[in-house]
Amino acid sequence: MILREAQATEAFGRRLADVVLPSDVITLAGPLGAGKTSIARGLLAALGLAGEAPSPSFAIVQPYAPPEVRLPVLHIDLYRIDDPDELEELGLDEAAYDSVLVVEWPERAPDHWPEALALTLQILPDGTRGLTAEVPAAWKARWQQI
Repeated sequence: MILREAQATEAFGRRLADVVLPSDVITLAGPLGAGKTSIARGLLAALGLAGEAPSPSFAIVQPYAPPEVRLPVLHIDLYRIDDPDELEELGLDEAAYDSVLVVEWPERAPDHWPEALALTLQILPDGTRGLTAEVPAAWKARWQQI
């Protein structure tokens, strides 16, 4: 999929919000500036977040809960995680039961979320964004709606 401008990247995130369910995990991989946070911001806006969602780069985990959004969401940025064992301390596995996890830089925790909707962004030579997806079985029908 080609995302022609920043607005298209956020719009894709808004479409994800139409089909996302509690316990879903969405991973967002790609280089700095590719649009990972833009997708997360679009999803959070469509779930009801007023204002712009901050990047969780320094906090690592930015939680959102009703009534701020219609579903609990944890926006996670693993960029500063050096060792996958550090994830245990964050309590993400427990939170995944009733929250949507949106995980940037999932390559910092390889194979941690094998059933995630795995999205990868790349910056194309013309400045547009290319998006590819690994769609697990639980997402197959929903993916067709995006």
